[in-house]
Parts: sequence; structure tokens; C-alpha cells
Amino acid sequence: MSESTTQPDAPPTDLTWHRVHPVTPVVRGWSVIAVLLVIVGNQTLDGLPAGQNMLAGNGWWQILGGIVVVGLIGLGYSALAWRMTTYAIDDESVRLHTGVLFRQQRKARLDRLQAVDIVQPLVARLFGLAELKLEVAGGSDSGIKLGFLKLDDANHLRAELLARAAGLRVGSAPARTAVPGGGSASGPGEPPAGEMPAEPGAVVGHVDLGAPEAPEQPVMEVPPGRLVWSLVRTVAMIVLVLAVLGLIGVAIGTREIGTLFTALPLVLGVGGYLFGRFTREFNFRSAISPDGIRLRHGLLETRSQTIPPGRVQAIRLTQGLLWRSADWWRVEVNVAGYGLSADGTTNNSVLLPVGTRDEALGAVWLVLPDLGTADPRALLDEALSGIDAGEHFTTAPRRTRVLDPIAWRRNGFTVTGRALVLRRGRLVRRVEIVPHERTQSLGLQQGPWQRRLGVATFAVHSVPGPVTPTVPHLDQHVAGALMDEQARRAREARAHAGPELWMRRDEVAAVVETIEDDDAKTAPYVETAPPAAGAPDDEIGDARE
Repeated sequence: MSESTTQPDAPPTDLTWHRVHPVTPVVRGWSVIAVLLVIVGNQTLDGLPAGQNMLAGNGWWQILGGIVVVGLIGLGYSALAWRMTTYAIDDESVRLHTGVLFRQQRKARLDRLQAVDIVQPLVARLFGLAELKLEVAGGSDSGIKLGFLKLDDANHLRAELLARAAGLRVGSAPARTAVPGGGSASGPGEPPAGEMPAEPGAVVGHVDLGAPEAPEQPVMEVPPGRLVWSLVRTVAMIVLVLAVLGLIGVAIGTREIGTLFTALPLVLGVGGYLFGRFTREFNFRSAISPDGIRLRHGLLETRSQTIPPGRVQAIRLTQGLLWRSADWWRVEVNVAGYGLSADGTTNNSVLLPVGTRDEALGAVWLVLPDLGTADPRALLDEALSGIDAGEHFTTAPRRTRVLDPIAWRRNGFTVTGRALVLRRGRLVRRVEIVPHERTQSLGLQQGPWQRRLGVATFAVHSVPGPVTPTVPHLDQHVAGALMDEQARRAREARAHAGPELWMRRDEVAAVVETIEDDDAKTAPYVETAPPAAGAPDDEIGDARE
């Protein structure tokens, strides 16, 4: 978990504290000016229909002067915040000290590390800088952000943190003296509360401790043309086109151009959503490596994500009605620590923005290479496009057609040796997969009409994220039996799960010895070497929240 307190436990005295790059105030301070420009633009557009223009006459001089003054104040505060920001790393955690008026000390345990992202906003890319985001179990605000660092330093630091989180011992490297351009210097010891390292002994940047970056194997890439065409074939695009055409028709019929300005909020809202998805998911690429799944994407702001083995809690495959003819699917996941961002977006949780059925199933294999069934492809094909019970699924009874006349024949579930698979939806098809050991809790929901028909909705409670595994309108006796059996399966799967530090051989060996003692020399084979890219989840670690 990540801790944020005013008086935390005293950190070790032999830590080496580092500062972020000195250009950080410039990268952060420009956002104040950008916000002011947006406010001025909105006020100007709002006044145009009434004949008011804030920029007429000498008004623009006053506005420009105000923007400059506020920008300088924001830049000065950012510079002060930079001086008050330091971080340190040990074998078990990452510590971050921040704050100007109110000091904040955060600690993220590496054994709870869920994902490591390298983010490069547009301005940071101009300076060759990046922000390192550590996501840990505990919610959307439980992580730590180290920014901004040189891109090479961020990559080295990510490799080091992943190695430490995996249980590997990382040796120390010789210290480097601080230089004005953003070098570093070593200085063991914790600065007193509220004080920064004294100059010139301040540590600026990161000291590489020699952890090599794990090799990776590319898996798939989303072409930009397919991404654009997938956004065109969405309900949001249809709404936007119909709204614009309708307003143009009204403006022509009434001969009042002011009518078009009333549609600006709708156009900006829907258009901003589509443009945001395009920029976030542009140039989407995925790869596999010993330290987890690697995702890279972004146009204006680039993001490089690394999700360590076993950290995905649930998977969802979605197909809208307009994607049906191309058989495209979108794959999203729940990862502890990601959750939902402040604006409600879940771009961090996208495993595949749009892809063919084979590519979508390939994304599933990255997370769950062993589904625990003899013919996983046939089972998933039935989950994606099948109706009625078929060969694998248990579906909702016929009497539920009055509650869901369109999708009742698709609502159902199946259980494999490794996961629970749920499917629902006819117009928008959804398939959700939850590994047994990732089951957080279970629940049954039953409304008045469901009670009258003797059915209930079965729900698997996962960590915050886009995936909410549910299957509606099951027979109440079937749903009750499923909840009891799934609770038992989850308990047994967690008991056989591997250690959090997925590459620590001594802990894996201890697990093997324990199993041998308990099972009277009937233990299954367990790999004790560092796991391969496609190692099953129960061999490479567990990440329960």
C-alpha cells in the first residue's frame, strides 16, 4: 500500500536522497498559463453572440499582463516545490517527500507494486524528460509520482524497481557528483524533517544501481487507420454528426447564426472525448518480457506501462454493434492501483483498444496463458459470440425474457480450472474473465421482479476499474450454488498461489517444501528459476489487494 502521513515512521538513516530534474518547474508551471488561456477563450466565445469582445481596444494588454503575472507566480511556486521534493529507494519501498506549506511523506511498498508507468507529456518531451508513476494496491490515489527525470534515468529506475519488486538483489553503484545540468551526487543519511540536502551535496537525478532492463518480445500493434475507423464506428461519432447536421439545418431555416453557438458545449464534449481516445490510444503497441506486460501508446502524451506478472485482477472483452461486421474487440483490465482517473477515464487499463478476434484472444493469453480447459479457443469463441447454453455455458432461464427480452439468451457463465468466465449483452457483447485467485468477494442481487421470478444477479467484486464482472438473471438456486463454489475455488487458488516477489528463488523453494510436507511427497512440479514470459499465474506470484 502507499502511505501518506505527516509523521510517518522514521526512515532508515543510510538512505540516499535524490532530487528530480531542475527543469521540472518549467514543465509544471506552463499549465497555469494554459488554464488562463482556456478561461479567456471561453469568456470571449461566450460574449460573441451578445456583441461583447474582451480583446477589443486595449483590453488585450491587460489580459496579457495578468497572464504573465500569474504565470510568474506559478513558476515561482513550482520552483519552490521542486526544492522541497526528494525521494529515496531501498530494498522494500520507495519514499517521497513533498510539500511547501504542508509537508507530505509517502511510502510505497515494492512487494505491493502493481504497475510502473513512464509518462511523457508534450512539454516534457521537448526537454527529454519523463515522469515515473508507481501504482500500488490501495486505490487510484495510492501511487507515487517521481517527476520529472531524464528519460534514460526513468528507464533505469523502472528496471531497478521492477527487479527489487521481483525479489532480485540490486547492488550499489559508485556515486556521481552533482552538476548544474542535472547530474547526481551521493550523500547517505536522512535530512532532518522539513530540511533539504545541503548544497552542493544535493542529489539531483537518479543513481543507476546496475539493474539491466529485461528484454522484450513484441506481440501486437494497432494501425492508426484501424483506430480512426473504429472511432468513426461508435455511437459517440453518430451523435456528433447528427447533432451538427441538425444544428446546421436549424441555422439555415431560421437564418440565425447564433444558433450554432448553442451547440458548442455538445460538439466540444463529444469531439473532445473522441479526440482524447485517439491521442491516448495512438500508436498502441504491446510486448511481453520477464518483468511483465509492456504497453506503449500516446500521441501528444506518450505512456510506457509495465504491468508485473499476476497483477491483473479481471479482464473484459467488449464489442459494440457497429464493430460486429469487422469482428473487432476491445480488451480492458482491472489492475489494483489504477482505478479511475479524476476525469473518469480508464486509459491506463486498456490492454487492446481495438483488434481482431485473434488479437483480442492473444491479449487474454498475455494475462492468463493457461485457462484451465482442454480447448480454450472453443470456449472463448462460444463466450464471445454464442447464445444459449451451448457446450460450455450455463445460461439464464427462459422465464427471464420478460426482464431482458434482447439479451437473456446470452446471459450466462462457465467455470474452468483457472478462471470464472461471464458473458452478457446482445447489442453490446461483453465477456469478463476473473482468475480464481483474484476473486475479492462475491454477491447476489435480487430486485422485486427477480424475486417473483426466482432469479438473481451474480456479481464478482473486483478492484476499482472498468471491469465489473456480473451476470444477470440466473436461477436463484444456480446463483447461490455458484457463489458457494466460487468462494471455495478462490480460497484454494490463493492457498496455492506463489509469492509476491516472483523472482525470489529462496521463497519459491520454501513454498515447494511446504507443499511437499503438506501433501506427503505428492507435490506438483514448481519451477524455481525466474519465470518465462508466458509462465502461468500461480507460478509467478499473487497480487491480492
